[in-house]
Amino acid sequence: MTEQDVERGRKNAIISYITIFGVIIAYYLNNEKDKKSPFASFHIRQSLGLWLTLIIINLSIVSKFDIFTLRLSVYIFFSVLYIYGLSNAIAGKAQKVPLVGNLYQKIFANLGK
Repeated sequence: MTEQDVERGRKNAIISYITIFGVIIAYYLNNEKDKKSPFASFHIRQSLGLWLTLIIINLSIVSKFDIFTLRLSVYIFFSVLYIYGLSNAIAGKAQKVPLVGNLYQKIFANLGK
């Protein structure tokens, strides 16, 4: 990725981490003509994976086992990965989030191409 591509896609990359709706907004903004950015697409895939992982974990595990420490650990885990991804988007780096970043890039490979 070139520096020009990073600058063009930085705003959409940051927007994608705001909420699950931010992912949708960033996806459509990134798909406009002459504004497509591989950097933004990378971060959209990462943030979409993080949001979907949080939703799936909340619906499957945390809601069935109402244990405070389990719920807290899930939110702390998600928050750390979220902050890591957001800080990389702000800094202009295309680094995968630890543990699950490779999986997100494989699952959502066609997103943003």
